[in-house]
Amino acid sequence: MLKLLANDGILRRIIESAAAAPSIHNTQPWQFRVVADDLLEVRADPGRALWVSDPHARALYLSCGAALFNIRAAIRMTGFKPRVWPLPHPELDPAAIAAVQAEPGRPPAFAEREMYEAIWRRHTSREPFTSEPISEPVREALEQAARFEFTTLRMLNSSEAAMVLDMAAKASAELADDVDHRIELQQWIATNSRDDGIPADALPSRPSREPAPVRGDLTAATPAAIRPAADYEECPQLAVLTTEYDEPADWIRGGQALQRVLLTATARDLSASFLYQSIELRDMRGESAPAWPWQENPQIVIRFGYGKLQPGTPRRPFEDVLTRAAASGHW
Repeated sequence: MLKLLANDGILRRIIESAAAAPSIHNTQPWQFRVVADDLLEVRADPGRALWVSDPHARALYLSCGAALFNIRAAIRMTGFKPRVWPLPHPELDPAAIAAVQAEPGRPPAFAEREMYEAIWRRHTSREPFTSEPISEPVREALEQAARFEFTTLRMLNSSEAAMVLDMAAKASAELADDVDHRIELQQWIATNSRDDGIPADALPSRPSREPAPVRGDLTAATPAAIRPAADYEECPQLAVLTTEYDEPADWIRGGQALQRVLLTATARDLSASFLYQSIELRDMRGESAPAWPWQENPQIVIRFGYGKLQPGTPRRPFEDVLTRAAASGHW
């Protein structure tokens, strides 16, 4: 069998695809290690963890799960199929979040190619969206994408969206008043880094009214980054990605589902951003934080809509995110 990862060009394309995934505040908290010519590990980078806002590593696992999905999509473009082992495998390094082995497969289908091509067009948009509603076929496609990864995407109606938006606004206000949280954010927001973080011009505009469907604590952490005022949509189109359970394996699954949903949206010219602060606050405060109003395990709230195409955020160089095991071969 062809040793897929022995081909430097293919390996680079797979790793660059993985690194194009979304991550919390564009921290890119991952490392990839070639264990054998057909086996790749996805590993967490503890130096990029958010110890204040992500004490349980939920956001880190979601981020690495999104990168894992992109690895799967990139391997499919070679005609191979990915076989994934999530979480530590007894024969692998226990620090690995997941391992992916490339096995012989069929040529990629059109839908797989379409999804892979969307990796390079997908960018988080924190700007206002138009009032154009999402059509029922697109909504169904997004829900189906989540189900494909054994998760649920619940599209919220207007009253549910208003409740979630109010929760997010209150969480943003509390996080903005948390000194440790602000200090941690300042390491990743408007830093002018060429490799990571959120550039000042990718921060949300200043909403003309509240509550707004964007994270207010981002701009509160960087008062020197002056943003223009803007009118955000009054009735944002929100969805909640949920899992059956709420363990690290579910967070990895949730990250893969999130990326499949986002790429499905991108392929249909739909933009997205996130309202994660309520979940973040719950992880930070525990039972003292406001309870989620429904019987489900929310992983992330996604805001969908139609708007201007946004520029991409910086990405770490290929050489910074890839390592190789001391000796190649099969495990």
